[in-house]
Amino acid sequence: MQVLHTLSILKQQKEVRNSTYQAQKSPQLWKSIDCGRSITETKRGVEGSIMKTLVKNGMIVSPEDTYEADVLIEDGVIECIGKNLEAKFGDADKVIDAKGKYVLPGGIDVHTHMDIDVGIARAVDDFYTGTVAAACGGTTTIVDHMGFGPAGCPLHHQLDVYHGLADDKAVIDYGFHGVVQHVDESILNELETMMDDGVQSTKVYMTYGYKIDDDGILEVLKKMKELHGITAFHCENHYVVEHLKKEYGDAGKTAPIYHAKSRPNLAEAEAVRRVLYLAKLAGDAPVYIVHLSCKESLEAVEEARRNGQKNIFVETCTQYLTLTEDRYKDPDGLKYIMSPPLRTQQDLDALWKGLEAGEIQIVATDHCPFNYAKEKQDGKDDFRKCPNGAPGVEERMILLFSEGVMKNKISINKLVEVACTNPAKVYGMYPKKGIIEPGADGDLVIIDADAKQTLTHKMMHGAVDYTSYEGTDLHGKIDLVMQRGNIIAENNEFKGNRGDGKYLYRKPFLGDL
Repeated sequence: MQVLHTLSILKQQKEVRNSTYQAQKSPQLWKSIDCGRSITETKRGVEGSIMKTLVKNGMIVSPEDTYEADVLIEDGVIECIGKNLEAKFGDADKVIDAKGKYVLPGGIDVHTHMDIDVGIARAVDDFYTGTVAAACGGTTTIVDHMGFGPAGCPLHHQLDVYHGLADDKAVIDYGFHGVVQHVDESILNELETMMDDGVQSTKVYMTYGYKIDDDGILEVLKKMKELHGITAFHCENHYVVEHLKKEYGDAGKTAPIYHAKSRPNLAEAEAVRRVLYLAKLAGDAPVYIVHLSCKESLEAVEEARRNGQKNIFVETCTQYLTLTEDRYKDPDGLKYIMSPPLRTQQDLDALWKGLEAGEIQIVATDHCPFNYAKEKQDGKDDFRKCPNGAPGVEERMILLFSEGVMKNKISINKLVEVACTNPAKVYGMYPKKGIIEPGADGDLVIIDADAKQTLTHKMMHGAVDYTSYEGTDLHGKIDLVMQRGNIIAENNEFKGNRGDGKYLYRKPFLGDL
């Protein structure tokens, strides 16, 4: 496929991005030869002063292992992992003692909605405030789901819009998922040029104004399989949801709890089952279910896998693991209006079990914040007028640690797998991201398992005026976050810089995990 093309109206920016892509497509450029030989010297030539950061004595966590070691980062890239590296390499520019603490790869959130315009409201976090929040919460990479553009617009319209929103603002690394609003020959052809621009995934909605019908879904799945891309799906039966919303509204049942009742488990599960059948018809085309929230949907996935279907990937979100629909009965129930809605404790239990068993591969957030005091109040008399979405990008990593690892629902290795490694593998960033090994970016998170704290909005760094997890007691604390060897957050204080995040040209999908 040709890397450079002329579709973008932002020609100069695109040329810069494509030149970066060429560098990122050459893994041998970054391959460490052995411990003790500088990557920079052996592969790029001496360029003057090399920044060295040493993290010593920490418990390094991968999906398979947990072990005590030092990590040496040179010029932003992990060069070596081993014992007593300080003695072997001499003085580093920065030495961090992580004794008694976990050292994880930087978190990757592959489902955010920064600065999204949903028609009735706009998310209050832009790519600066939202990525500051992410950084302070241990997330060093996001892949953002672009919002809808004008009716009939090409795919690149939104890509260019979002580069304008994110470039020079994001403080952590970022990529974008495409969004399909209609399906015709030009859109199918454009999926290929989007791949050239590092966008190896696109999203299809089965509800909302630009929902795609089954014939269009099938065409997109076939094309994305041909291109070695991933198609992500928001699965809800549009017609069932709209019918129930009208039914409850006509009956005067407009309190927040009826948001949940109008989007029942079966409306999601039916759509999940349907898209799995369509993916099977497309030759086991890769399919990614976003924000799966209930046991019936998980059962549909498990059944498809038992029947031999491959290339099925499932994401759930922090809120579906920790919050129940009882929140809608609270006086501030509008805070929790999101799609799909919060479910029951039975659903939560099923999702935790699915996560530990490997049936759910990824935990993201669907971070889409609207202020409770302003935008959410549009729905105070009718849940149908409330913008759907909630914050969560800052809380994900520590909640997974506290609610998952420390309560023995998942292992620390499983946390790394679902919050770091699997997102990188599925969405074409591995092994530069999602793992601690030589050649990977020096993105690290240090967690103190012994610390205790209570989560409050005052701790948060985003623009939204609440956290969905107010008052949650946490067992564990994020001490420090690094991106490419630079400290970007420490002791809950942001220390990075606006615009330091890099756009990621993500690689094609290479096969099942």
